[in-house]
Amino acid sequence: MTAASPWWTPDVHADRRPRLMLRNGLTAALREWFAARDFVEVETAALQVSPGNEAHLAAFATEAVGPDGARVPLYLHTSPEFACKKLLAAGEVRIFSLGAVWRNRERGPLHHPEFTMLEWYRVGEAYESLMRDCADLLALAATRAGAARFSFRGRDCDPFAEPERLTVADAFSRHAGIDLLATVAADGGTDRDALYAALTKAGLRTAPDDSWADLFSRVMVEKIEPNLGLGRATILCEYPIAEAALARPSQRDPRVAERFELYCCGVELANGFGELTDAEEQRRRFILEMDEKERIYGERYPLDEDFLAALATMPQASGIALGFDRLVMLATGAQKIEDVIWTPVAGF
Repeated sequence: MTAASPWWTPDVHADRRPRLMLRNGLTAALREWFAARDFVEVETAALQVSPGNEAHLAAFATEAVGPDGARVPLYLHTSPEFACKKLLAAGEVRIFSLGAVWRNRERGPLHHPEFTMLEWYRVGEAYESLMRDCADLLALAATRAGAARFSFRGRDCDPFAEPERLTVADAFSRHAGIDLLATVAADGGTDRDALYAALTKAGLRTAPDDSWADLFSRVMVEKIEPNLGLGRATILCEYPIAEAALARPSQRDPRVAERFELYCCGVELANGFGELTDAEEQRRRFILEMDEKERIYGERYPLDEDFLAALATMPQASGIALGFDRLVMLATGAQKIEDVIWTPVAGF
């Protein structure tokens, strides 16, 4: 069998180039959109003390060598989030970043080890404002690409339609027949055995060593995500507090957080938060995540103490990260992420 031609051969590049040029056009349109709303574009350092503190997030590690030969471990960032929040603490009020981020152990039709992330923040605004931003950006991408609909693997979505807002609890009930919040206590604690029993009753696979988080993720992947963003975009909101990441608790219901994700055609596009500014609570969450990472993968990442210090002085804000390459994929009809990346990372 003949090996596939590399992306740099003229014939392959000629096939890829129309989508890449549309990518450039969308990049320019996004910058115009943010500038018209008084956002400042920022560039954050790719080398960080900590790449992020999520259990299943894998980073690329490196080291800095000082003039005296001293070696300091560093990581390529998995998101500009920590740096952006430091800028909010410094006094910026509306910022966005559009640049490369790196995640290890990720490669497939929707994943690439180096990809482009669009991240933006609004100080003093509720996270619902980010939901409106998402609707606007979907329409902007479709208009720029001349696309009436988004499509991926047989699933279609109207990028001009008002997105559906669906809570995670309602999604579990609708698509899996599970009462998720019955397994979450008022203080945010989770009942693993109750969720295990619910999955068993629903006919979903389980394992004796599954944690509550494992069971939650299995329902999300197998039952919920494939049904999101069909016909129109879905904003999946109010994640259980155990899945809050860097989001603050909801004032409406302390069992859930001000976190949402944007889906189109079953594809996750963005992850937004009403930002947590309680540094001690964030430290507690990070440590729990790193304990879980060590249990599963045998490693942990350091905490960015500078970030936690800045978080304690950061004003109330909302922020979101969007996978830019995935948005380009949907807007151009590409079926794999490498079709919309100018120079894909060498295969491995």
